[in-house]
Amino acid sequence: MSDERLLCRLEDIVDGKSKGFPGPNGSFIGLFAVRQGGAVHVFVNSCPHIGVPLDMVPDRFLDGQGKRIVCAVHGAYFRIEDGFCTAGPCAGDSLEQVPARIDDQGQVWVPLDAGA
Repeated sequence: MSDERLLCRLEDIVDGKSKGFPGPNGSFIGLFAVRQGGAVHVFVNSCPHIGVPLDMVPDRFLDGQGKRIVCAVHGAYFRIEDGFCTAGPCAGDSLEQVPARIDDQGQVWVPLDAGA
């Protein structure tokens, strides 16, 4: 049995944009991914401040310029490359980053228990 699960295809995420995904087995907290060219950064969709999902509107995890991840609940800003909070009530904390692997067919894989 594999210790990974298929999240999506890289082409399912528009370059420079983000996309949310439900958690395994219907869990409340899912994942989200941000694509930057051929790279994808995946995080648990839970703000370190109070544990709520970051998006109020589906798939909207980035600021207007697409340069930072933003929590819609209280406006905290996070770096895309590592999820570190640079401003807001959880400044200095980080989102939980999920290891992601893109295979040679362009499929994005994450650990089986990611977001559980």
